[in-house]
Amino acid sequence: MKHILMIGTGGTIASRQTEDGLAPGLTPEDILAYIPAVKDVCHVDTIQVCSLDSTNVTPAHWKLMVKAVEENYEKYDGFVICHGTDTLAYTAAALSYMIQNSAKPVVITGAQKPINMDVTDAKTNLLDSFIYAADDESQNVNIVFDGKVIVGTRAKKERAKSYNAFSSINFPYPAVIQDGMLVRYIPEVPCQGSVRFYYDMKESVCVLKLIPGMKPEILPWLFAHYDCIVIESFGVGGIPQTLVHAFYEEMEKWKEKGKFVVMTTQVANEGSNMTVYEVGRKVKQDFQMIEAYDMTLEAVITKLMWLMAMPHTDSRKLRKEFYTTINHDILFTRREE
Repeated sequence: MKHILMIGTGGTIASRQTEDGLAPGLTPEDILAYIPAVKDVCHVDTIQVCSLDSTNVTPAHWKLMVKAVEENYEKYDGFVICHGTDTLAYTAAALSYMIQNSAKPVVITGAQKPINMDVTDAKTNLLDSFIYAADDESQNVNIVFDGKVIVGTRAKKERAKSYNAFSSINFPYPAVIQDGMLVRYIPEVPCQGSVRFYYDMKESVCVLKLIPGMKPEILPWLFAHYDCIVIESFGVGGIPQTLVHAFYEEMEKWKEKGKFVVMTTQVANEGSNMTVYEVGRKVKQDFQMIEAYDMTLEAVITKLMWLMAMPHTDSRKLRKEFYTTINHDILFTRREE
């Protein structure tokens, strides 16, 4: 029987009702007591690295989770992290870059309702996570939620209250858990070599979500205060005419000073392609713009944080590494990338 470490971080799954609303208050041992059937699946030990509403999770907390996995990696066959749902997709993506080539599974789960409620999705999600973590073929970072396995770089929370809160974006579910049985749709390719752990994440990244009529004055401030700007554009990607002049001025000013701009789309599915329309093609050609293609916003942001923290990162190296697939994060890129 596999030996799994459960790592508590707080979240709804661990919350209790207070005068001011739900707040984390249950320990990992408290949570585990609600799924006695786990004893038939695997042996479980528990630790707690923080107790937060996931709205308050930062890269510093990702490092605590990575440290917990690395320090216990040789002792356990897999790991289950209990996490709040609001930033769970960001954490799953971040850990996909911070824990690479892991032959042992790192499973992230949570719930839309606390585990101590009579009606809750928490018990099923947590038990399913142990089922997946205890399977011989499981590896790398994945989410288990609502009976679905979602690759760590492909999740997005699309529903605020429903139990099927998460979707897999531009990538199929590799497996599902039905009535306690794991059904795989996509076989895992076994990891080769040793697991790699990373801790440095550069947080100087912001997202500019374009809206009709946005004033160009925002661009100089963003370029001055951040090293990387992710532009969430309309459709397949482009710069509105009202912003083009200011954008060109700022790109010319900052492109030789280690600033990066990445183009993505506000549309959840099917990704960007800046070459389709004039509003995108010219700016992509003029500045060799990096674009996200089929990546999720969560993966784009956390991958950039990871890449920008690398020593001696220049634009050419960052561009190459950005288009290198890690944990299925990017599938479509044009040949010239």
